[in-house]
Amino acid sequence: MIRNICRDEAFLGLVSEKATNRDREVINDLKDTLRANSSRCVGMAANMIGVSKRIIIFTDGAKDRIMVNPKITKKQLPYETQESCLSLEGERPVTRYMEITVEFLDESFTKRRETFTGFTAQIIQHECDHLEGVVI
Repeated sequence: MIRNICRDEAFLGLVSEKATNRDREVINDLKDTLRANSSRCVGMAANMIGVSKRIIIFTDGAKDRIMVNPKITKKQLPYETQESCLSLEGERPVTRYMEITVEFLDESFTKRRETFTGFTAQIIQHECDHLEGVVI
């Protein structure tokens, strides 16, 4: 189901709860909502659709990827950039890292660990900030 984008900064500022196998519908809703907003969005966290669970989705090349309970375990090569967010107006300055390693569960709830670079790494960092209640 396509969900409305949450713009409530108080809700977005909450730390999200750990996701479980019972949250599969949230994954489907994130997929539908990202597709509906693909012209202006490359990633989402579950709190952006009003669900305080630790799930993100992002576009990685031609496909969308899900991360459940992601945790960034390594960051390298910091840089400064400007980011916008579908939930907020305008752009804000932020420090990001060119290379990150993330531990997470995939859509099948299989444990994974991967390294990401460049713009994909930036998207993941932005969405993981959402999970921590960091509003950018």
